[in-house]
Amino acid sequence: MSTPSPPPQIAVLCRDDQDRPPGLESLAGRVTFRFTDADGLPDAIAGADGLFVWDFFSPAVRAAWPRANRLRWLHVAAAGVDAVLFDELINSDVVVTNARGVFDQPIAEYVLAMILAETKQLHRTRQLQREHRWQHRETRSLAGQHALIVGTGGIGRATARLLTAAGLRVTGAGRVAVDEDPDFATVVESSALERNVGEVDHLIMVAPLTQATTGLINARVLAAMKPGSHLINVGRGPSVDEDALAAALRTGPIGAASLDVFCSEPLPDDHPFWELPNAFVSPHMSGDTDGWLCRLAGQFVDTAERWLDGRELINIVDKRRGYSAGGSARREPRR
Repeated sequence: MSTPSPPPQIAVLCRDDQDRPPGLESLAGRVTFRFTDADGLPDAIAGADGLFVWDFFSPAVRAAWPRANRLRWLHVAAAGVDAVLFDELINSDVVVTNARGVFDQPIAEYVLAMILAETKQLHRTRQLQREHRWQHRETRSLAGQHALIVGTGGIGRATARLLTAAGLRVTGAGRVAVDEDPDFATVVESSALERNVGEVDHLIMVAPLTQATTGLINARVLAAMKPGSHLINVGRGPSVDEDALAAALRTGPIGAASLDVFCSEPLPDDHPFWELPNAFVSPHMSGDTDGWLCRLAGQFVDTAERWLDGRELINIVDKRRGYSAGGSARREPRR
């Protein structure tokens, strides 16, 4: 009688101050987990078959990579995977999956809230209340306003559907131009933003951080924007040239910016965004609604079951492009 193979080992990277992912006990007997922080990852990843990056902004994977002698699968509990992609991983056979889908509706709702707050002057109303000032004003209607969403993946599409339902005209910007699309009136090339932002009321960044999107919103794009327009960034901080944006918020033509992500997080105390009256700052929370951690962990459990059974994995990351297009890949079941 042959001896059964031991269950696969999966390292789970957590912060010291972070609770362990809920619900992993459902995989008991099928997987052996090795819970670790960044300092212990080199030892935990040695001999591990999988890695669950629960501390999804940690740079520890790159440092521990030389010890990853058996790794076949890596799952990141985030939609953006820029924090864990590096040349050695990209060039390896390790399959990377992410949390595509978990944040689509919450971020779409947050974007709509930012647009409503700016269009209906809610920030100004709150300030006037603090000053005990009764100042009647007219505000704009959402109907007929033009939103351009940079990023046509799941988050961008959920946002487009919600904004369209609210009465906005919504176009997208992606790698390639598309004349007809189920969620966008049209899609332009993101490399051609400078030519397409002049009539846009709300420019919305939801794109993943890649070589192509780093610094995409630069001084030239900002200078080409419609007077009084509104920039929203819920994607990645480095997609926007923050110095150029601060200057544009002071002198125009842009009227306001609603920012949930930044090049350095937490935002430094001396950053100009704190004091600029037309900048709205939130602490990278646009996708974090009640139960989001349970949804992230549940998605990992579902993906792990697929991996263990040899079924197709979902949310496969194209490591060279730096994002998931929702693709799948099959893995041979463990014997």
